[in-house]
Amino acid sequence: MISWFFYLVLVFGAIFLIVHYVGDKTVVTGESMSPTLSDGDSLIVDKISYHFIDPRRYDIVVFPFQYQEDTFYIKRIIGLPGETVQISEGKVYVNGKVLNDPYAYEEIRNPGLASGPVTLGQDEYFVLGDNRNNSIDSREPSVGVVSRDDIVGRAVFCIWPANKIGFLG
Repeated sequence: MISWFFYLVLVFGAIFLIVHYVGDKTVVTGESMSPTLSDGDSLIVDKISYHFIDPRRYDIVVFPFQYQEDTFYIKRIIGLPGETVQISEGKVYVNGKVLNDPYAYEEIRNPGLASGPVTLGQDEYFVLGDNRNNSIDSREPSVGVVSRDDIVGRAVFCIWPANKIGFLG
């Protein structure tokens, strides 16, 4: 009996550590990342790798919405620290060059804050939803650029629905 109790404590302790420090599960709400992610998709978020490596362009990241508690956004990194991002004539420019973005499915109608050059600080990232014309992201004053300290982790794996199970690009 004591060994079973010890085993259960060990298992629940491991689960607690993994969920709080290594990975987490989140569910997509809304269509801002469509067609890559859809409303109701369940994802695994890697919460540890950014302690060892820097976020990269096109990573899908999770970060809190600063004006509503327990609300998290899922967006794709477009601009990296030190870069200048601007949206003009429906296209994203990074450091003055058109970004050949494989996740841009349509021209952007509203450049928002990026209608002029946005120069990112040392630990700042510019994020966009894949559904560029239906996304609240770094173009909006309520989101703005995202600090590295605010990034919870990187969405790495879709676990539901069954037809989408797999690693995220």
